[in-house]
Amino acid sequence: MSEKIKYYSSAAIKRKNATYNVIFGERSNGKTFDALKNGVLDYIKTGAEMAYVRRWQEDITGKRAAQVFSAINTTDIIEKATNGEFHGVHYWAGKWYLCNYDENGKAVYGDKDVFCYAFALSASEHDKSTSFPNIKTIVFDEFLTNRTYLVDEFVTFMNVISTIVRKREDVKIYMLGNTVNKFCPYFKEMGLNNILKMKQGDIDVYHYGESKLTVAVEYCKSPEQKNKSESHKYFAFDNPKLGMITGGAWEMAIYPHIPMKYKPRDIMVTYFIDFNDSVYQCEIINIGDNIFTYIHHKTTPIKNPDSDLIYSLDYVPRPNYNRNVFKPTSKLQTKIAWFFINDKVFYQDNSVGDAIANYLKICKRG
Repeated sequence: MSEKIKYYSSAAIKRKNATYNVIFGERSNGKTFDALKNGVLDYIKTGAEMAYVRRWQEDITGKRAAQVFSAINTTDIIEKATNGEFHGVHYWAGKWYLCNYDENGKAVYGDKDVFCYAFALSASEHDKSTSFPNIKTIVFDEFLTNRTYLVDEFVTFMNVISTIVRKREDVKIYMLGNTVNKFCPYFKEMGLNNILKMKQGDIDVYHYGESKLTVAVEYCKSPEQKNKSESHKYFAFDNPKLGMITGGAWEMAIYPHIPMKYKPRDIMVTYFIDFNDSVYQCEIINIGDNIFTYIHHKTTPIKNPDSDLIYSLDYVPRPNYNRNVFKPTSKLQTKIAWFFINDKVFYQDNSVGDAIANYLKICKRG
C-alpha cells in the first residue's frame, strides 16, 4: 500500500485575511499546487482570474510555461469542478486557458476561457498599458533565490502589483518560496524582521501603522508521512544544503573556518562589512608565511565610523566608505580585494559565510 502524504494547505494562513501572504518551506511540499489549484477553482466558481508571476521571462514562456499547471492536469479537479465542461489547462502567448481536447488530443479553447495571466519581473515594462480588472489573486512563485535578485527587484514587483491592482483593494497576493537562502531583499523591504526566528508551523502577522495593510508569513510544516526517514534515505548525506529538501531547514553551504589561532599582534588591518542590518568585522591576519582574511560578527558599534574602512551597499559620501569590494579606490582596498578573488577568506561560522557570500554576489553583479 502506498504511503499517504499530507501536503501543504493554505487554509490556516487564509484565515488571517492578510493582503500579502508569504509562504516558505521545503521543496515539493505542495505550496505551488495549492495556490494554483485554488486559483483554478476560484475562476470556475466566481470568474475571478489570477496572475502567475516569476522573476525571469524564460520561466513563463515555451515548455516551462506549459508545465506550470501540469500537476492540475494530472488530476480530475477541473473535470469535477466544471461537471465535465472542461478537462484541462492549455498555455498560449502569456495566458492559461481552461480547455477540452479533440480526438487528436489538440486543445480546444476560446478567448473567454482565460483564467490566468503570466508576468515576468524582468519584462514588467511590457504590461503597464494593459488592464486586468478581473484578477483577484496574484501568485509570485519562487520569490526566494540562491542566485541573484534583480536590481531594485522589490520596486519592480510593486510596479507589477500596481499594474494589476490599479485602484482596487480586493486582490490577495501569495509569495511562495523554498528555504534556499536566508538573505532576501523582500524581508527587509517589507519589514519582516522575525522570519529567521520562526519555527516550522509558525504564522506571523505584520501590521503597518494606521494603514489597512497586513502581511501574513508562514513557515510551512513538513508534509506528514508515516515513514519519513525511509523516503528521505537518498538525502541522508552530511550536507547542510540537503536539510531544505528533506525538512524545510534553511539551505546553507559549508564555508572555510579560521585555520589557526591568532593573537591581536597578528592582525595587520581591520575593516568592516555592513550588510543586511548586520556588521561584520574583517581582519587581515599574518602568521609566519600565512596571510588571510578572517570575518566574524561585530557585536559592538564601530568605534571610528568616520575613519575606519567600511563596505556598505548604502550610498555614503564619506571617503572611508565603499559599496563594492571588487571596485577598490585605494591601494589598501586593492589588497583587500585580492583575498576575495583568491579565496583567502575564512569565516567565524557558516552563517557569517552565507551573509558575506550574498554580499559578494551583489558586488559581482556590479
